[in-house]
Amino acid sequence: MRFPDTPLVLLHAFPLDHRMWDSVSVPDDLELLTPDQRGFGGTPLGTDEPDLSWVAADVIARLDGRPALIGGCSMGTYVAMAILRAAPELVAGLVLVSGRAGADTDAGRANRHAMASRIEAEGPGFVADAVLPALLGAETHERRPDVVDTVRTLVSEQDGAAIAWAQRAMGARPDSAGLLRTTDVPTLIVRGEQDALIPAEDADALAASMPKAEVVTLAGAGHLPPLETPEEFSGAVARWLE
Repeated sequence: MRFPDTPLVLLHAFPLDHRMWDSVSVPDDLELLTPDQRGFGGTPLGTDEPDLSWVAADVIARLDGRPALIGGCSMGTYVAMAILRAAPELVAGLVLVSGRAGADTDAGRANRHAMASRIEAEGPGFVADAVLPALLGAETHERRPDVVDTVRTLVSEQDGAAIAWAQRAMGARPDSAGLLRTTDVPTLIVRGEQDALIPAEDADALAASMPKAEVVTLAGAGHLPPLETPEEFSGAVARWLE
């Protein structure tokens, strides 16, 4: 293998938890770590102000000095970038799924804060209906009701305070385009062909800015390829590892 004795860390999307990776397979000799981020999956949220650097610090502490392949989906890519910013010596490679390098626009940030405020006022009961249409591709909505049900369950089981905290933390993230342009590590960029949130040109631009990046587009998937097309996603990662 290309990365012997190097674990692969996969960081989940918003607003899910580590179970989004349950159907993903990796080579038997690769250690896979899928931690829950702060407040998700029953983990403590803590009292720190919303900032993804705290989530990155949690992952860095878990690695205990070991370099790793750092991957994530959507929100997980932003945490991966925060890890790269804080501890580049620990990043042996990157797997960026359904992510972008730029910071939020003013409108995007306002939308995140509006959801956070609504959760605090009403509770998180509306969140699944709000996010499901954009999280999954058209083919998944039409042909994979089991995946739709799984994602609805995962979203519904998350703590409202964690969802609100994560929205504000993502809204506060810095632009990472300059950081990634100077990152000389092998990088796999994965996007779903039907992703309504990350246009193909965003993935291509991200790859073009990085010295050792390649893009894989997965047919039939939206914003969550590891859940929508897990076999194809697993195959793309395995080929990249070789």
